[in-house]
Amino acid sequence: MITRLQAFDLLNSKMTNKNLVRHCLSVEVVMRALAKCFKADEDKWAIVGLLHDGDYEFTKDDSRNHAKMMANWVRELGETDTELLEGIESHGWFHEGKLPKTQMQWSLFCCDELTGLIVACALVLPSKHLSDLSVESVLKKFPQKSFAAGAKREDIMHCEKELGINLSDFVQTSLSAMQQIALDIGL
Repeated sequence: MITRLQAFDLLNSKMTNKNLVRHCLSVEVVMRALAKCFKADEDKWAIVGLLHDGDYEFTKDDSRNHAKMMANWVRELGETDTELLEGIESHGWFHEGKLPKTQMQWSLFCCDELTGLIVACALVLPSKHLSDLSVESVLKKFPQKSFAAGAKREDIMHCEKELGINLSDFVQTSLSAMQQIALDIGL
């Protein structure tokens, strides 16, 4: 399996927007935390999270190829792990209206949107720091559709049915993970 360093170098070679890199770092750390909860391969899940949007700057106007391009770049590095490659590609499937198939894919589907909501919640705080954000604050903003309107709450809510994690615990796991890398993501 490719290393985290190889994945990070690949991401940075393909992505110039620092906010998108921060988003990928956020999803990476949440995916690692979810893998730990499920006793799955933490490194593999984290790499899927890190690379899921890595081709966005190339495919933002071509959603049919989103995530496929990144998976192909990973293959070019010699990666053959089907679960990892399909995990990355599954992010593109979501944009085509297809649903995830595995626990890893459902985790990516749900946490991708939640990381954006958590960042938005932190940015409206006077300090703009994740350390000052609480689960309760995120849950209070959750039903406000006009707040962080791009964060698809219906996708996040799949955490309960598909992952067996209630929303409050899902937010707690994700927020705690993101707080660990707050400096790396500027929050």
